[in-house]
Order: sequence, then C-alpha cells, then structure tokens
Amino acid sequence: MRLALLAGLVATAAACSPATLGMNRMAAALSATAEAYGKDDDPEFVRTGAPATLKMVEMMLDSQPSHAGLLLTACNGFTQYAYAFLQVESEIVAGSNALESAALRDRAGRMYSRARRYCVRELGTRHAALRDALEREPARALPLLASTSRADVPALFWTGAAWAGELSVATNQLLRVGEVAIVRALLTRALALDEGWGDGTIHEAMIAVEGLPALVGGSPVRAREHFDRAVALAGGQSAFAYVTFATSVAAPARDRAEYEKALKQALAVDVSKRPQIRLANLIAQRRARHLLAKAGTLR
Repeated sequence: MRLALLAGLVATAAACSPATLGMNRMAAALSATAEAYGKDDDPEFVRTGAPATLKMVEMMLDSQPSHAGLLLTACNGFTQYAYAFLQVESEIVAGSNALESAALRDRAGRMYSRARRYCVRELGTRHAALRDALEREPARALPLLASTSRADVPALFWTGAAWAGELSVATNQLLRVGEVAIVRALLTRALALDEGWGDGTIHEAMIAVEGLPALVGGSPVRAREHFDRAVALAGGQSAFAYVTFATSVAAPARDRAEYEKALKQALAVDVSKRPQIRLANLIAQRRARHLLAKAGTLR
C-alpha cells in the first residue's frame, strides 16, 4: 500500500452553521498537514509526528462521528502508519530482538483493526447496508459491493488494505483465511471502478493478493499482470510495486535472481521524481535494503 500519508479527501458538509464550517476548516487543515507528511524526506520525523495528527482526527470524530472526510483520513492514516512504522519495523528487528518484533506486530494488528473500523464507517455514510454487513457478516457484503460507485474507490481500497494488513500480522491466520475473499472483493471492485486510481496503487495491492497460495485463490500469473500494470501506471516510480513483487511472487517461487532484481529496481527509484509519494518510496526502499541483505537465505 502507498504511503502518501493521509489522502486529503475531506468532504464539505451541506449545513453552513459556524460550528460546521469550523469543523470543516479544521478537518481540511488536518488533512493538508497529513498530506504533507507523504512528501517528507524524514521518516523518523513523520513517525513521531503522525500520531498526534491522527489522535486529533479521532478527537474531532467524537463530536462529528459521521464526518466522511475525517473518517477517511483516520482510515488511511492508521493503515499507513501500521504498515510503515510498525509492520515493516517488526520485520527489520525480528532477527535481533524477537520480543520487540512480536510487540510491534501486535501493535500493527491493533492499528489495522482500528483503521478498518473507520474505513467501514466511512463507507457506511453512503451505504448503510454495506456497513452493517461488513461489521456483522462479511459474506453478506459481497453482492452489496455492486451498489458502490467511483466515489467510493478510496474507501473501498483502504478498507481492503487495512483488512489485508490485519490478516498479514494475525497470529491466527488459518482461522481467518475465509476473510481473504472479502479483501479480494473490495479491491477488485475498486479496480473495476477506477483502475488507474493512485497511479496503480490498487494493482500494487493486488500483487500481494494474487501472490497468496492457490488454495485461497492466488495466481502467480495474475500477480505478474498486476505488477506490470502497476509499473506502467506509476511510470516505474513506485518502489512499493517492486518490493511487493519480490516478496509476493519471486520469493514464493524461490527465484533468487528475480527477487534480487526487483529489490534493486526498488532501490533505483529516484524519490525526487514523485515528491507526493516520497515518504512511501523511502519506506519501501528501507525494506528493500533489509530484504536484499538477507537474500542469501532464499534457496
């Protein structure tokens, strides 16, 4: 998932009361602040600053629980924080500190779950029945996704991304394998509605989904197709696409040459060419360096 931290999609309410206008101005300001994080060249600065922004969003949601813009900001913000600063860090420290790694994975899971709740609530501002199904019985949500429109693509994507992230760090993955179907359905629907959204972001997520074992519907062939399309849409300037391909396709195939090639391509991305996802690329390159240093373990 791209780390253009917090998408900045803040809805303007129809009412024009001073309180509502003030809320919308504050929401817009928070969104702009968060969007600026995505352009930052200092991941540590963002790691320490983002929680305060996200907590402010939650405080505002206490008084405006159905504010779609704030819900989407919380949705994608917690998802990206969980990935960039918890899950990736857990992977990097695993070899030197197993206890810290486990603690980080646990926090990542809780943050992904938190994000997913906000994502589903955001969808519920336009699709009440879909929200109810996603919260109570996800299988019932599958046919309801047909009612979503292009305006729902950000929420569909981030709901799928948060859910996928939560499953990826879960300790009881086998018990939750049935949830893969709803993740696939959310991302597939988003892809059908706006294939080019985020310059290939949805295709990047689908590389990982199709990289899953065939028993849960994965396909290396389809994963490669999504990779090729993601690279084309991003002009080869998203390091995340290459890292995801390396870990989801090349690694399971035990193809060390292809694995190392993809990671080196990630490191070759010039982060200055797409400043709006500079932070995302820096995070992906940090992970790529870590994985490349351990490439010898891939046999």
